[in-house]
Amino acid sequence: MTDTSTRGETAVVDFIAIDGPAGSGKSSVSKAVARRLGFGYLDTGSAYRALAWHVLDRGADTDDVDAVRAAVSDFPVRLGLDPDDRTVQVGEADVTDAIRETRVSGAVSGVARVPEVRAQVNDLFRSLVAEAPYPAVVVEGRDITTVVAPDAPVRILLTAAPEVRAARRAGELAGENAAAVAEALHKRDASDSAVVDFLNAAEGVEVVDSTALDFSQTIDAVLAVIERLRGAHHGR
Repeated sequence: MTDTSTRGETAVVDFIAIDGPAGSGKSSVSKAVARRLGFGYLDTGSAYRALAWHVLDRGADTDDVDAVRAAVSDFPVRLGLDPDDRTVQVGEADVTDAIRETRVSGAVSGVARVPEVRAQVNDLFRSLVAEAPYPAVVVEGRDITTVVAPDAPVRILLTAAPEVRAARRAGELAGENAAAVAEALHKRDASDSAVVDFLNAAEGVEVVDSTALDFSQTIDAVLAVIERLRGAHHGR
């Protein structure tokens, strides 16, 4: 697995860690927050999607743990940190759109559930942040606040009531049946929670519940937490 990020000039890059369940708005809110603050943005889910694509591209099955282990040992992924450039590459292949295809979405849990794989991919995330040309990077995913960056100055669990998350996800997927989306959301939460606990805030993690908030209000709530915690961390 390779890291082709550009080394930044900043000595210390703050880790803004945001966890949350599917449909909580992690990606859209995190991206907007990064854009507003001039920070980098890392969608960790893209890395796992890219790995799932890589396994499938090799003609293997993501349910085959040995095949997944072999794929991650030779995983030339490139992830950008610019919130306005979400290009993802594996080797010379631009997989930005391909990793959103149904066949890849259905295979992601197979790669994400392997502990050794998560450990290697998590090391990649830490390297990307450490070498980022930004004062901070907003990193969103499933175990960012507890495993990837448990000592981050800002750790947030972004959540919402299950029915609200399902409704939002159904709204993003035009033409999809709301009940089917809710069922898929529930299954994904159940599958992923067997590996990491992203439904409950660990000690020191701030909870932002967006159940009663619109998108703009959720961004403001997250920005308020970041400002308060970064200020405390830097003695401001």
